[in-house]
Amino acid sequence: MEAAHNGPVTDTAPGTVNLDVTVESPEEMKELGRRIARVLAAGDLVMLTGELGAGKTTLTRGLGEGLGVRGAVTSPTFVIARVHPPLGEGPALVHVDAYRLGGGLDEMEDLDLDVSLPESVVVVEWGDGKVEELSEDRLRVVIDRAVGDTDDERRTVTLVGIGARWAELGAELAGT
Repeated sequence: MEAAHNGPVTDTAPGTVNLDVTVESPEEMKELGRRIARVLAAGDLVMLTGELGAGKTTLTRGLGEGLGVRGAVTSPTFVIARVHPPLGEGPALVHVDAYRLGGGLDEMEDLDLDVSLPESVVVVEWGDGKVEELSEDRLRVVIDRAVGDTDDERRTVTLVGIGARWAELGAELAGT
């Protein structure tokens, strides 16, 4: 896994940190998840964006390992959300797949994410335009991969920390 390019870069919006990381394999994607987990805490919202097969669930497996949660982290596509309780003192991991949900936060209201967020790390795949209202502070993870007929495992992962919490964690995030 390549180191972050040029360290954290503050975007034009105050309190926004951008960081690009190149990942060469699924195992490196899981390792990136484990490293990101080191800076996560209860109350954090992580939004994952990327094509089908980009590595969103693989990254979340690494987050789960890094947070030390119970249960195998698998795609919650058909159940919409899975809760992985902590094995120790850390927060639970709430893993949501919003792919089949068309509306915004109103449609997701039944999931009670606003209730879960204070004591959990909430990870939402396909959450753009749907869950931003949950928190002013959030980590947006964009995974880009080559499309078409290719077996290229390389991914460019862009970490966008939004809000005061992530501005404070910019240096730590750069350590991922």
